[in-house]
Amino acid sequence: MHPAIHLHPDVAAALRDGEPVVALESTIIAHGMPYPQNVATARAVEEIVRSNGAIPATIAIIKGKCTVGLTDEELDYFGQAKDILKVSLRDMSYVISQQLYGATTVAATMRIAAMAGIPIFVTGGIGGVHRGAETSMDISADLTEMEHTNVAVVSAGVKSILDIGLTLEYLETKGIPVVTFGQEAFPSFYSSTSGYNSPLTLDTPEAIATMLKVKWDMGLNGSVLIANPVPSHQEIPVAEMEEHIVLALDAAKRAGVSGKDITPFLLKYIANHTKGESLEANIALIKNNAALGAQIAVDLSAITD
Repeated sequence: MHPAIHLHPDVAAALRDGEPVVALESTIIAHGMPYPQNVATARAVEEIVRSNGAIPATIAIIKGKCTVGLTDEELDYFGQAKDILKVSLRDMSYVISQQLYGATTVAATMRIAAMAGIPIFVTGGIGGVHRGAETSMDISADLTEMEHTNVAVVSAGVKSILDIGLTLEYLETKGIPVVTFGQEAFPSFYSSTSGYNSPLTLDTPEAIATMLKVKWDMGLNGSVLIANPVPSHQEIPVAEMEEHIVLALDAAKRAGVSGKDITPFLLKYIANHTKGESLEANIALIKNNAALGAQIAVDLSAITD
């Protein structure tokens, strides 16, 4: 284990004994939701992972250590502190060398999970190709990390603030399998559909676990995007959501927001202008993803023993 990695005792014991572990990100706590909903959601997600037979490992950088598995006190700190840096791959060496606190994005969480030996990672939605990327060249590091790292990502699809069609094209170009759980329609974060069909569909956690084992056993390196639709009774319809996204993008442009600040800005704007409905959907989908991710981790552990 790299000296920059610090494992929570529960996570260390599970990895030593070959028990299933599920990685979770910390950006959703520090930058994705307001307090106290962020901490309450983080704790609920960890409990869902446990109740489905796996050990949760929320990942963050604490005083320069890549911390895999947070204590209750650390979760609460990340939910309330105002100086937590948002850390993607480009930022990791700086934050670690300066012994700072950092909330890890999808890309950074994947890299640390891989270093710790955790093959399943649960998040809300992945980053991707931003709208207008043909001129801005704004493409999330989440996608390039997925090309190389053997950690499967369970999410509610691609964040709907992005260009979903171009993101799916990029994933295909990089050879990253995209499999939707239980339906042919590809989901779009807040909504169970997106207007795009999923390249692949599987109906059970066991089938997904088997696919992962076959892929990695063959030396086909890289991630698999497992798209898990938000439950239909908790979604926001695509057309309604699109109206809010267009307004949010316009507000970001007028405010001059760009780079890694744009996603938190858009999510906060949308939450405010949907009277909290988008926040409720966000909480529902991450809990739904946690259950599926834990079930896949359990099945993968069983067939790799």
